[in-house]
Amino acid sequence: MATALSSVEAGGKLPTPVNDDDYRPSADEPFMNARQVEYFRRKLINWKEDILREAKDTLAHLQTESLREPDVTDRASSETDWSIELRTRDRQRKLISKIDAALRRIDEGEYGYCEVTGEPISLARLEARPIATMTVEAQEKHERQEKVSRDE
Repeated sequence: MATALSSVEAGGKLPTPVNDDDYRPSADEPFMNARQVEYFRRKLINWKEDILREAKDTLAHLQTESLREPDVTDRASSETDWSIELRTRDRQRKLISKIDAALRRIDEGEYGYCEVTGEPISLARLEARPIATMTVEAQEKHERQEKVSRDE
């Protein structure tokens, strides 16, 4: 999957592949360099594709399965299961818009930086939550302010 732009770079070394499946961003390299940006772009695109595939599977299953259970208890159980599944899909639908927003931030060169402080978001946070828009500290402060305003 890794590709080289040319057969040999100046100095006789092969270029570092951007699409390396074994690559993990490291603090030892420049923050949001081309390789990191491509890594997170791929991660976001794959996540979105997985969500869309699951949604398609759920829809296909809904269209082929019927809720004509002979027993009232079985029917209620099936309806509850479907309700939970549909709620999950709705949350994932909202997640897709956040993934799209993160991809836009990548295109605009703003990905990986806190929207409040402008500081880099830690690689560990981006790895765990690639749609993050704030550093942990800014997020905690934001949540404390929300809690205070709800309590008033």
